[in-house]
Amino acid sequence: MKIMKSSLFVLALLIAGTAFGQQAPLQYGHNITLAEAKKVAAASEAYAISKNWAVVIAIVDANSNLVYLQKQDGTQIGSLQVAQAKARTANDFKRPTKAFQDGVTSGGENLRILSLPNAIAVEGGELIISDGKIIGAIGISGLSAAQDTEVAKAGTAVIK
Repeated sequence: MKIMKSSLFVLALLIAGTAFGQQAPLQYGHNITLAEAKKVAAASEAYAISKNWAVVIAIVDANSNLVYLQKQDGTQIGSLQVAQAKARTANDFKRPTKAFQDGVTSGGENLRILSLPNAIAVEGGELIISDGKIIGAIGISGLSAAQDTEVAKAGTAVIK
């Protein structure tokens, strides 16, 4: 599984070029625990409720396995799959899904991002980082892409 993630990461860098910019490579840490996932989800949910927003919250571990999934009442059914895809994309490619969205928006050669397997180019997927290492990722769906990111960041802020 880790070899596949590494291969996809290298492929993404080769294909996407300047869409992602230069950054120090992050490493994977321990897998997020259920308790940590619930803490992240609770913070995201509280933020969404404070804005009167309905969302789906998906949290995956460092191996992209689903750890936690929650659909608030009133959220469209399609967001169940989208939230999971956002979380997995962020985790598998070691970056927020906004990097993919920005790459596609800029057009040109960056449109090749759309051909990457299992990559969703919509903002709302964020890494969950603890002690400088990726322990998982969160995906939010149900709102505008920017609002999804707001909710996701509210959750990731509780993990240090």
